[in-house]
Amino acid sequence: MGNKKKIIVLSCMIALLAVTAVFNFVFTSNVYDQDAVATVTSANYFAQYRSERLNTRNEELLQLDNIIASSSEGSVERNQALSMKTELTKITETELLLESLIKAYGFEDAVVVIGLDSGNVNVITKSANLTTEDAIKIYSIIQEENVASPENVKIIPIS
Repeated sequence: MGNKKKIIVLSCMIALLAVTAVFNFVFTSNVYDQDAVATVTSANYFAQYRSERLNTRNEELLQLDNIIASSSEGSVERNQALSMKTELTKITETELLLESLIKAYGFEDAVVVIGLDSGNVNVITKSANLTTEDAIKIYSIIQEENVASPENVKIIPIS
């Protein structure tokens, strides 16, 4: 296949990916009743979630450290615990990076949750009116960081 054909195919694939992201947002945004979303207040949600996430991650890391300390060098348990600890650290760093980038793009606040075993990413934004353009911004941020494909991203606005 020639270079022109490869470029055309790649361009079409990128366009389809963008269209998929937009359709995902449009179809999933209709699932949530606006009144139900409005009942969740963001006053304490973001700070409380971050605090709970920090506490949970610290407990998980402490448990993994205990397994690492009590296991013999080169054991399967130790290797699994080290691998899990590394993965948790990467996920935490990625969540914090994405939250910072989303705020830098003009959103008041955001929380990103990356699934440990799945490729799912949930983005909870403080936004009274989340537009399609806003959703595309978020999808593009996540795609640029190679975190997940748009079909695995769920954006949840909280006012």
